[in-house]
Amino acid sequence: MANASSKKRYRVDGMDCASCAAKIDTAVRKLPGINDVSVSSTAGTMTVDFVGEENLEAVERTVKKLGYGVAPKESSDKTPKSTPAHSDHSHEGHDHDHEGHDHDHNHEGHDHSHDKHDHGDKTEESLGLHGHDHGPSDGPWWKSRKALLTLASGAALVVAYLVGHFIPSIDKYAFAVAMLVGLIPIAKRALAAALAGIPFTIETLMTIAAVGAVIINASEEAAAVVFLFLVGELLEGIAAGRARASIQSLTKLVPTTALIEENGKTQEVQADTLQIGAIIVVRPGDRIPADGTIVDGASAVNEAPVTGESVPVRRAKDDDVFAGTINGEAVLKVRVTAAAADNTIARVVKLVEEAQESKSPTERFIDRFSKYYTPGVLAVGALVAVLPPLVSGASWSEWVYKGLAVLLIGCPCALVISTPAAIAASLSAGARRGLLLKGGAVLEGLGKITAIALDKTGTLTEGKPKVTDIISLSRSESEVLGLAAALETGSSHPLALAILAKAEEAKVQAASASESKAIGGKGVTAMVDGTSIFLGSPQAAAEIATISSDFKELIRLLNDDGKTVSVLLAGQEVAGAIAMRDEPRPDAKDGLKALKELGIQTVMLTGDNSRTAKAIGAQLGMDDVRAELLPEDKQKIVGELRAKGMVVAKVGDGINDAPALAAADIGIAMGGGTDVALETADAAVLHGRVRDISRMIRLSKNTMSNITQNITIALGLKAVFLVTTVIGVTGLWPAILADTGATVLVTMNALRLLSPKLGGETE
Repeated sequence: MANASSKKRYRVDGMDCASCAAKIDTAVRKLPGINDVSVSSTAGTMTVDFVGEENLEAVERTVKKLGYGVAPKESSDKTPKSTPAHSDHSHEGHDHDHEGHDHDHNHEGHDHSHDKHDHGDKTEESLGLHGHDHGPSDGPWWKSRKALLTLASGAALVVAYLVGHFIPSIDKYAFAVAMLVGLIPIAKRALAAALAGIPFTIETLMTIAAVGAVIINASEEAAAVVFLFLVGELLEGIAAGRARASIQSLTKLVPTTALIEENGKTQEVQADTLQIGAIIVVRPGDRIPADGTIVDGASAVNEAPVTGESVPVRRAKDDDVFAGTINGEAVLKVRVTAAAADNTIARVVKLVEEAQESKSPTERFIDRFSKYYTPGVLAVGALVAVLPPLVSGASWSEWVYKGLAVLLIGCPCALVISTPAAIAASLSAGARRGLLLKGGAVLEGLGKITAIALDKTGTLTEGKPKVTDIISLSRSESEVLGLAAALETGSSHPLALAILAKAEEAKVQAASASESKAIGGKGVTAMVDGTSIFLGSPQAAAEIATISSDFKELIRLLNDDGKTVSVLLAGQEVAGAIAMRDEPRPDAKDGLKALKELGIQTVMLTGDNSRTAKAIGAQLGMDDVRAELLPEDKQKIVGELRAKGMVVAKVGDGINDAPALAAADIGIAMGGGTDVALETADAAVLHGRVRDISRMIRLSKNTMSNITQNITIALGLKAVFLVTTVIGVTGLWPAILADTGATVLVTMNALRLLSPKLGGETE
């Protein structure tokens, strides 16, 4: 279609650092019909945004000429499905003042608009970067072309030493041949990059340094330098592969087969062929092969692979379960709710891969710096080589040698990988703990947050009411609960579900009810064992029976505590009452305390009535509570906080608070599994723990600290070896070690972020 825009994702083999990514980015961006390019060396992916006709052949040909393998990533071309919220979620923006407990159970539909706001960062054009021998990235590292080339170069160097030992007269020729074994592939890549419009690469620096060394009769050092360069790159590739595998390994958690139940019989099928709606059987000890909802059975499920939570979680009928989690105790029957390509783990992997293509401000700065850095290194090397001989008559061979060493010292490998390696490791570490971030800019921004606005319902609280108090008067507590459960059996109203859940938990059998009917705006009534039973609001109960002043005072105190009270009548007699409230999440108080320890100001925003909001706020130790708000009010408050100079994060369900999420510097969705609305938010806490917000911020701070360390290592080593080379202490060998050694050090330092401590898990 003319002028139409389309995106294509590719899997690129052989990219081991940001230098590779930048070289591909620059070359592909120069092609006609390309609107934008995003490349991630750590994920091994490239996304190309075409304008007009997709020129796929030209893209693939350009990437292959640079020495990389490339193939379309078909499974990632699909737009992820937007998953609707569960109907049992309690939504802010509605007044939950249940003084009049309405048992009509009429619920209007809610329109959940997903206002996207894109914080993605376009990839900057970066020149002067590093390239490698790019063999397949799959399989054992020692079978890669890079490893084979390194072995061949090493073997040639050993042969040259033997030849030089037995036939000294031809040793310089033997070393020159040994050098060419490793240098020819490097020089070919330098030429390919130059023809693609990228003349300043590490291959260029390496080729000039090696050829120059031969010319000044330092062929032995030239051969050794080429070999050490290849060794360094091989080590870097292994380290980069480890970072890539840390997130890709998640996909291996999903079993390849599943037991499907049809017409009362089970048969084994491939897990990736499961259709939505299919019923699968999961035996104790098996991994669950698909996202789904339990239709029969109850069991403890180990969700650590998806959420990072080490303690198994009790799951029963109507609960959601995730692919890759482990069924612990009993047989479960699960209805599949997502195809293999859209299950939670697949979505996490895809989101992290896409996030790695989004550069942080620091990374973009390093890219821009590197654009001028390599030409600058060539200029400095040339000046070191020619100025002393021309100005003071110094030895040409000595200063040309030093100039060549400067070229090797100046290689930008360690510098350009310092930031993306740390960010990739952090994104992977976060994803494995259920902390999803949309990219480097978000990861960097989280560490600067000074204020957080949190929704109450579904964020600080569970999002559904629970029975908190059972008051007995003329009947016992178990009778009150059993009669209330009898009236509510079959209802899907959140308050009814709370009563039924409490009855099941307390093992109270619901009595048998007949002639059940709802009384609009008042409550519900039925006949139980020949007695008329009514459950409803205190006001409606007062119209039927006499309520004592002491009981009214008790109801008032419960209401002041933010609880909804339903009164139970047996005939004309008050049998008792049941109080319910949407309770705080178990870790909410600790989570808010952890944020306070980080020096972050917190504010609660809710559409609920102020009495309930203040009661929950007091329970959680929150002083700043704003209640009875509409979505636009929340957006305004976020704007006011930003106007005071604060860096603000907004935490919510990501669905009906899109304006406030978009208005904040960072929008964080709090949810579980496929309910997470990442279309709206910049980041998400996958399994809804408030404590994880502080973990996400600590991960950001640790990452920025790691990046600072990496840049210091990269530039510090270069500065030291530059001085020692110019004063004649070190030569070509230490110069290349300064580059490859710094690159490996920086990569290994970044990989420390994969550890639980630096990854934000412990505090």
